Amino acid sequence: MQKADIGLIGLAVMGQNLALNINDHGYRVAVYNRTPEKTDAFLGGPAQGSEILGFHDLAEFTASLSLPRKIILMVRAGDPVDHFIEQLLPYLEPGDIIMDGGNSRFTDTNRRYHDLTQKEIRYVGCGISGGEEGARHGPSIMPGGNESAWPEIRPILQSIAAKVDGEPCCQWVGPAGSGHYVKMVHNGIEYGDMQLISEAYHLLRQGLGLSIDEIQAIYNKWNQGVLDSYLIEITANILGMKDQDAAPLLDKILDTAGQKGTGKWTGINAMELGVPLSLIAEAVFARFLSALKEERELASTQYASPETQFSGDLETAIRAIHDALYASKIISYAQGYMLMREAATVYGWELNYGAIALMWRGGCIIRSRFLGDIKQAFSKNPGLKNLLMDDFFIQAIKAAEPGWRKATMLGIELGIPLPTFSSALAFFDAYRSESLPANLLQAQRDYFGAHTYERIDQPRGQFFHTDWIGSGVPAVSSTYEA
Repeated sequence: MQKADIGLIGLAVMGQNLALNINDHGYRVAVYNRTPEKTDAFLGGPAQGSEILGFHDLAEFTASLSLPRKIILMVRAGDPVDHFIEQLLPYLEPGDIIMDGGNSRFTDTNRRYHDLTQKEIRYVGCGISGGEEGARHGPSIMPGGNESAWPEIRPILQSIAAKVDGEPCCQWVGPAGSGHYVKMVHNGIEYGDMQLISEAYHLLRQGLGLSIDEIQAIYNKWNQGVLDSYLIEITANILGMKDQDAAPLLDKILDTAGQKGTGKWTGINAMELGVPLSLIAEAVFARFLSALKEERELASTQYASPETQFSGDLETAIRAIHDALYASKIISYAQGYMLMREAATVYGWELNYGAIALMWRGGCIIRSRFLGDIKQAFSKNPGLKNLLMDDFFIQAIKAAEPGWRKATMLGIELGIPLPTFSSALAFFDAYRSESLPANLLQAQRDYFGAHTYERIDQPRGQFFHTDWIGSGVPAVSSTYEA
């Protein structure tokens, strides 16, 4: 029997679609699922008539693969990944390759990478974005780990990835868990984008009193300009969907949002690295707050909404909301890139930020015209510390700033919650401020804890303590970075 070029374990919808995608590009695929019935159903259903090989036994599955064996795991993140790795090891040889295509936490990928390197197995954490459609027709793929595996897996991964201007949305990211890290940041930005779009909708619907059909037309128009993106496109489609009674389906969906953890991981890592990822954190918190449905309903009976009603020019307000969405989106990506830059420094990775933008231009959930501008920014200046210091984004923010402030103030006046709009604006105002009230914070810390402070009239690195209450006790607390 002819050997398979690649093996795939895990036949949920993503795994099935990825296997079909690989098969469509001329590669022979062997598949295995923990439940044999699912393997048989796949072979007799979606894979019928294909060259895909199915197996019920892991020994036979691994024996069917050409050397070095290339196996991609499409199983739930966490213990299932470790479980299958342990099961596979007795059948593998030095130089074989395991790829994890799930949403694994990058710290888990780091651990597996180092453990398997000791066993001479090449491990790759492969972030894959695009959902079911992307897996079937071309996802964004973010591989990182053992770089010696890249020449072996590159032809397959780049052939099945989405293409933009002929370039595959799949490039090598870096060592260890860097591929899954970049996918984690992608998902964090996705959380931010979705919340921003939802806040704009909320302001248009409840603030301006527009109908869903009117808002759909606005989103369709926005998708022809600087906000052109997959998420704006699908939002317009969602707004146009009617239920069986011809009423908007959106109005019948319960207003509580779920999450699978990747946005939360992004926020936690930002706190660990000391990066002000405020917008993405607020997007995660907004989902948590939405889940308090019963409490919110009770609170609504105790606190009335502001009596203020919108009375301004409608077209001006819509333009302001557009500009607020665009400016806040810039902040979201700027924060995401700040986090990746700090991670690269702390973890010893060399990340190509322009290439990451290219990988996100197609196939993935956050794909948009906007990413081309990010690529150009890093092409002009590979050492760019912050997107907000690129000429294009400086001009974009300056142009959008008046509308951004008007839309945010409108939300405050009307009682419409805009956690990501307002946090993005607060971040921007802090980032552009030469002076912040952190001097008072430092004085407070020194007052109650003798944590010391630096002075503006003395060189950086010299620390001072004031005996604020005249106790005569010298400072005992040392300075440290948390």
